[in-house]
Amino acid sequence: MRMFILKDAAFPIVLIVLGVSWLLKSLDWMPDAHWLWILGLAGSGVAVLVLDGITKSSVVAGPLLILAGGLYFAHQYYHLGWRFILPVMLVAAGCLMLVARSPSIPESRLRRSNNPSGDNDVHG
Repeated sequence: MRMFILKDAAFPIVLIVLGVSWLLKSLDWMPDAHWLWILGLAGSGVAVLVLDGITKSSVVAGPLLILAGGLYFAHQYYHLGWRFILPVMLVAAGCLMLVARSPSIPESRLRRSNNPSGDNDVHG
């Protein structure tokens, strides 16, 4: 039996979280359209980190999505302007991309396998 591995799951996770959030809003189970994006972005970021673990792609995508949710909250409720939000996002993206270049961060979950043969089968 092969182990189910989520490789580069950031985009599908974002789609799922935003779709579920949109559905909840359409059913009037969420209070405000602004919360749809705030929770969708931040929740997607958390989901990427939890499901993908620490990989070169998740260490960039996860925190950026969480930051985007937080900054959108600040935009909606504290009137933080886009002239501040966009540069902060660019700086954060650049910093996270530099962190992702670290050789200690694996390309994917496959490289973190403790099995030196590279065989990812799960034996009962």
